[in-house]
Amino acid sequence: MSQSVPGSSPSPARRSVLRGSLAASAALTLGGAGLAAPAFALSGRPRAEWGVQTGDVTTSSGLVWVRSDRPARVLVETSASEPFRRVRHHHGPLIGAGTDFTGTTALRGLPAGEQIHYRVTLADPDDPRRTGERIAGTFRTAPDRRRDGVRFLWSGDIAGQGWGINPDIGGFRAYEEMRRLDPDFFLCSGDSIYADGPLQPSVTLPDGRIWRNVTTPEKSKVAETLDEYRGNFRYNLLDHNVRAFNAQVPTVTQWDDHEVRNNWYPGQILDDARYTEKDVDVLASRALRAFGEYTPVSTLHARGGGRGGRMHRVVRYGPLLDVFVLDMRSFRNANSPGRQADDTTGILGAEQLAWLKRELAASTAVWKVLAADMPLGLVVPDGTNIEAIAQGDPGAPLGRELQIAELLRFIKHRRITGTLWLTADVHHTSAQHYAPERAAFQDFAPFWEFVSGPLAAGGFPASALDGTFGPERVFVRAPQRANLSPMESPQYFGEVDIDGHSGELTVRLRAEGGTVLFSKVLRPGRVGQ
Repeated sequence: MSQSVPGSSPSPARRSVLRGSLAASAALTLGGAGLAAPAFALSGRPRAEWGVQTGDVTTSSGLVWVRSDRPARVLVETSASEPFRRVRHHHGPLIGAGTDFTGTTALRGLPAGEQIHYRVTLADPDDPRRTGERIAGTFRTAPDRRRDGVRFLWSGDIAGQGWGINPDIGGFRAYEEMRRLDPDFFLCSGDSIYADGPLQPSVTLPDGRIWRNVTTPEKSKVAETLDEYRGNFRYNLLDHNVRAFNAQVPTVTQWDDHEVRNNWYPGQILDDARYTEKDVDVLASRALRAFGEYTPVSTLHARGGGRGGRMHRVVRYGPLLDVFVLDMRSFRNANSPGRQADDTTGILGAEQLAWLKRELAASTAVWKVLAADMPLGLVVPDGTNIEAIAQGDPGAPLGRELQIAELLRFIKHRRITGTLWLTADVHHTSAQHYAPERAAFQDFAPFWEFVSGPLAAGGFPASALDGTFGPERVFVRAPQRANLSPMESPQYFGEVDIDGHSGELTVRLRAEGGTVLFSKVLRPGRVGQ
């Protein structure tokens, strides 16, 4: 985001919600609905008051995250039923100060398409018999049969533009609404924190009402140190809605700019008096480490908890769905007016683009979601430069558009069907249909792009469209002025429901409060829809 100013019901057969005893257990462990920071007592046994999370779940695997208040050994038990009469034991890492007492345990050999109940125990590393209380959660593995269907939600933009956890309105309320829909997973499309967005204790709204923020030391200034980035991730976990959601719904998480700093790109040197560290590459390295410590992401943890690895990956969710998680930050070139006639770096970088082509061509899934942290045809400015892809010139592709044109051409010529683009970033919700007959560049097959968000941040007016790839805005819902608080404008998230029998995919754009704003049904194997 370039601005710097501060339908369906779950199927009872497959979509069971947390039972009462699990919810009660979570409430006791997490301090109920309180919003205050967990208070760690340094005596006694290890505690896990920041909740649990799961991520990157497949047909047979998943990742479970936890944070302790002291050094501990992580032990995870899984079971097909909540009473845990028959359990499997998974030995997790030894966690300590080096990872801010966070750790992720890989679960393998899980049954496909099943509700998995798990509980995490933190043990004293010097005396395994000394354990803290167990904290429980649940998730569903991806189905290995097409007929089971898939349903997930997506959004982004959390705790941004000066709007944090407001206890007067119940905190991040959209998370509770999403939890009640009980999706198979949640796709977080970036800006999962606002490391560059300090929070004030209170903000006076234009109508005179007062917005109150829960505040912490790490949210009192822009994040620069590793501990400050860590504190931004911990901030979101103070919200009881987030913790309850995390205990029930696995997440596929990507990053965008605010995990580091607004509109950042590799090699950037800041001209910003708020920062003593001006080298964005240094800031991005610290932010990536904190991201890896606080987010269960498979490719990062495979290479050292966010100190290495990569962000882009494919999450294969059974025969119906592959999710291609893109990284439009780490490999991009510098923001510019975007009028280059030759641009091989673009927004993905040459290596990631080659990877994406290979993975798309190899995919046998009915639907291939391109999870982008920025929109394609919406103009997102960065002062006089361009922050996203489209630069406002409706003519032939220039700048970063050249790389997208290459990708779209590849998809058409390799006859890859079932692609659609999902994103957030622009703080409103909309649906765009792209068609070659309306476009300056015409060597591509028609496709859809859906935008949703913010989930807990300021709302902004609709972005301008760029005609290079022929977008038509079929639906949009956006405020008329910039940075409306969540008390003034509803928060948005999207829903994707793939029917297991017909293969039809339904997209619903939702507003907080239970309203379905727009719905579109796409049929498998069809071009243009």
